[in-house]
Amino acid sequence: MKRKTYLTLITFLVCFLIITLPLILFPINLFDGEIIYKNGVIEQAPLSLSYFLGIGYEVSDMTSVASFHLVPKGYFLAIIFTIGLPALIAYRIYLTIK
Repeated sequence: MKRKTYLTLITFLVCFLIITLPLILFPINLFDGEIIYKNGVIEQAPLSLSYFLGIGYEVSDMTSVASFHLVPKGYFLAIIFTIGLPALIAYRIYLTIK
């Protein structure tokens, strides 16, 4: 690969890891989602990506929760943060390398 393409790819991967790892490992509630309780009540609430790995919440807090998921706006934000932002940074690096 050409040097320019290689540096762009490395930039994307490093930015992807720097942005995605904190979103997955720490309970940062940024993404819109729904919590569905066992009694049928649906609550709109910000969710963290770490919840989907079982990190960032107490098991005792989840006793009345049947499930939770992101809504389309939450998926959109997750894609923008994890792929879109690193792609824009990598593209900027691609344009500045001669």
